[in-house]
Amino acid sequence: MNHRWLVIRLEAPLMAFGGVAIDQVGPTREFPAASMLTGLFANALGLSWSDRAAHQALQDRLVFGARHERAPRATGVLTDSQNAQLAKTDQGWTTFGVPEGRRGSSHDAPHRRARDFLVDAVVRVVLRLDRPRAEPTLEVLADALDRPARPLFIGRKPCLPACRLMDGWTDGDTAHAALCSLSGPGPCRALWPVGQGPEADASVDGVFELADMRNWHSGLHGGLRRVVQGYVTGAGPWSRFS
Repeated sequence: MNHRWLVIRLEAPLMAFGGVAIDQVGPTREFPAASMLTGLFANALGLSWSDRAAHQALQDRLVFGARHERAPRATGVLTDSQNAQLAKTDQGWTTFGVPEGRRGSSHDAPHRRARDFLVDAVVRVVLRLDRPRAEPTLEVLADALDRPARPLFIGRKPCLPACRLMDGWTDGDTAHAALCSLSGPGPCRALWPVGQGPEADASVDGVFELADMRNWHSGLHGGLRRVVQGYVTGAGPWSRFS
């Protein structure tokens, strides 16, 4: 069955795709997480963090693959070491437009943490939705990327997009076929879900269980996806904004 896929271009000097965080270390994956894309769309749609059911329903409908158009430069990952001494009375501004105070007893010690970022990478995502006629539709998501309810960022708030996120449309039976339909250099490192492309040919590195789902009701990690990692080539045809 042929599907229509939304093409998303993720490009920025620094990007973070999340990962399993342990203690104060915040890693980044090579490819976008399902939870990260859910958060990106929810922000564009103007959903509140308290709209947990809407977040969960959106994540459950996502079907996507991703490919690196430009690999991260240098070592690929930049680690930002962050140190801050915060007093008990310090306040910070929030996206709600009002200052928020601090709670707890950790103000006596400095806060130290490490955050990893991809440097100067370009990743394109092909995405469709299960139950395509349910709200929000794919067209609504595409429009929200161009006219977001709030400022958008790629993974972390400092990671502002360097270009338009909505990057056109393509067609394909599977996520792998949609990735291969995109024009561009190749072969490119890529990721697609099990059942959405080859799983055992020369272009495949392996099949993995990926912990990139969030239980939006509890706010905790919420399960594994089986994905394939390998390479795709760009062959066209591809219409950027058709």
